[in-house]
Amino acid sequence: MGLACGSAHADRRVALVIGNSAYKSAPKLGNPANDATLVGGMFKKAGFDSVDVRLDLSASEMRRMLREFAGRTRDAEMAVIYYAGHGIELDGTNYLIPTDATLETDGDVLDETIPVERALFAVEPAKQLRLIILDACRDNPFAKTMKRTLASRAIGRGLAKVEPTSPNTMIAFAAKAGSTASDGDSRNSPFAAALVEHLPKPGLDLRKAFGFVRDDVLKSTGYKQEPYVYGSLGGDDVPLVAVKPAATGPQANPQEAVRRDYELALQLATRDGWEAFLAAYPDGFYANLAKGQLNKIGAEETRAAAEQKARAAEQEKARLISERAQKAEQEKAAAAAKAAEEARIAAEKQKQLEQAKAEAAEHQRKLAEAAAAKVQAEKQAAEKARAELAAKHAAEKASADPAAKPTADRQIPEAEQKVAALSPPTVSTLTAADLAKSVQSELRRVGCLSAAAEGDWNSAAQRSLTLFNKYAGTQFDVKLASVDALDALKAKPGRVCPLVCNFGFKADGDQCVKITCRAGYRVGDDNECEKIPEKKPVATRENSSRRDAERRATESSPPKPEASGQIICSSTGCRPVQKGCRLVSGVIPGRVSSNTATGGSYEVCN
Repeated sequence: MGLACGSAHADRRVALVIGNSAYKSAPKLGNPANDATLVGGMFKKAGFDSVDVRLDLSASEMRRMLREFAGRTRDAEMAVIYYAGHGIELDGTNYLIPTDATLETDGDVLDETIPVERALFAVEPAKQLRLIILDACRDNPFAKTMKRTLASRAIGRGLAKVEPTSPNTMIAFAAKAGSTASDGDSRNSPFAAALVEHLPKPGLDLRKAFGFVRDDVLKSTGYKQEPYVYGSLGGDDVPLVAVKPAATGPQANPQEAVRRDYELALQLATRDGWEAFLAAYPDGFYANLAKGQLNKIGAEETRAAAEQKARAAEQEKARLISERAQKAEQEKAAAAAKAAEEARIAAEKQKQLEQAKAEAAEHQRKLAEAAAAKVQAEKQAAEKARAELAAKHAAEKASADPAAKPTADRQIPEAEQKVAALSPPTVSTLTAADLAKSVQSELRRVGCLSAAAEGDWNSAAQRSLTLFNKYAGTQFDVKLASVDALDALKAKPGRVCPLVCNFGFKADGDQCVKITCRAGYRVGDDNECEKIPEKKPVATRENSSRRDAERRATESSPPKPEASGQIICSSTGCRPVQKGCRLVSGVIPGRVSSNTATGGSYEVCN
């Protein structure tokens, strides 16, 4: 159509009209939708080539309309955008508010609104005139309720002043910068009514037209609202509607151009073509024909949509039948896949289990080999020590004085001391029995063993080494006496295991002393002195008979061993004399004493 009408569209004029009334998060505005409809009709009557009127747009819809309008302004001489609705000014920048904006905080303005600069960008391609008309200076409810993220951030009343940077660009405000506009009491605002009155006058320069608009709005609002225009134009008059030249020749049929455009639209036979025709010629005979063509296209689209829907339903039916036929096979395949996966998981677990068992067996084998090697080494060392000790004893017997020989109970310790004095690092050459006895002696010294050191590594010795591990923080094997344990014991200068005393005794340093209570007190169950309760005897014949029987039984029975309260000490420590035993001074016949620490006293039991 544009190519066919060459000269007729040389001065192409396009307009975009937006009216936002139905706000979702603010009270509904009554006039913007009415004002947009009124101004859009004015542009159509003024002969604009393209007039797009849109009402109640969301943010995404406003962006899309501005983008599409920018495409139409590329070959236009004059581009106009009219906006009626809410606007807001933030830090000196003006924003147009879509109907779906919530604006809970001032930061939401950047995300939910459209800056006025976006509208300037849309009209910039126009060659002769770029005009923005903003009927958006109303009292904004969002500015009253939104939260401020920064106290220094300014939110103005009305809209801020804008100075266009592009030539031949004008921005008209319904009210002066920093003030608000009135909607009035009628169907349309005073500003919209004045625009429709003065802008479409043929040949009237826009600057004069907006001056007349200013005068009318001031009068109708009692001089409370003053429209304002920013920007500048050249010296030539720029009317919105040019004066038609006087006819000098035969008058052409006014319907001829409409008929040609209708025939072009008929050749296109598309919805877009007919909508473009109706936008250019909204009224008249050909407009009614175009509407009929649109209805025909709509019916065809409805039929095609129904046919496509029926085809889709048929395909869905066939698919469901096919799925039902394959459902059993799919379930069977799924069951087989599940069983295979379970078998794989079970095999993997079994593999891991067998691998763990093999690793544990290999570890046990290495431990057994190490233990066998250790036993073999200790056995060889013990045999070597036994041979060296026997040779040394033979040499000592040949040269030593018989009177200087030690007693039988001290031969082994002195031999150990001599061997240690001759060669300190050869402790590991002792026999197993000597090593066990040495470890037991050291355990007695550090207070972990109360029994005598006999060279037999029995359960008592194992328990004592367990106590040493506990209190010394070591981890020696308690099942056998080792050189490492002996070295660790010798490194301890004093008692390691705590002293444990029998009932009736208490610890005093490294010794157990008998607890002595004052008169009227005795040692109680908690090993502390407690008062003896008084008992009043009751003289009865039964009690007398029982006491006589008990006395006769006591006299006829052998005496019971009792604790003597005595303590016996030796080189390994002190302990109380056992019940039924007593201390005897001197040397018992047939026994050699090792208790030199007690001055020659010995424990004799029944």
